[in-house]
Amino acid sequence: MKTMTCRQLGGACDIEFKANTFEEIAQMSKNHGIEMMNKKEPQHLKAMSDMRVLMQNPDALQAWFKNKRTAFEGLPDD
Repeated sequence: MKTMTCRQLGGACDIEFKANTFEEIAQMSKNHGIEMMNKKEPQHLKAMSDMRVLMQNPDALQAWFKNKRTAFEGLPDD
């Protein structure tokens, strides 16, 4: 199991997510983002706006995911 924060995954806070795979941690981050969006939390809304811009460029988005996956895989197990 590995741990990453919202901020490490492109978000705006230091809440920790723990998962065995990058896919699991990415889903946790997404769910957290949706929760923060529903609460209209300003810093997370800014992070999501930045992500929407990134999503407009498929190559940049793929590179972003590859970078985050590599960071996850490089973390020590908890």
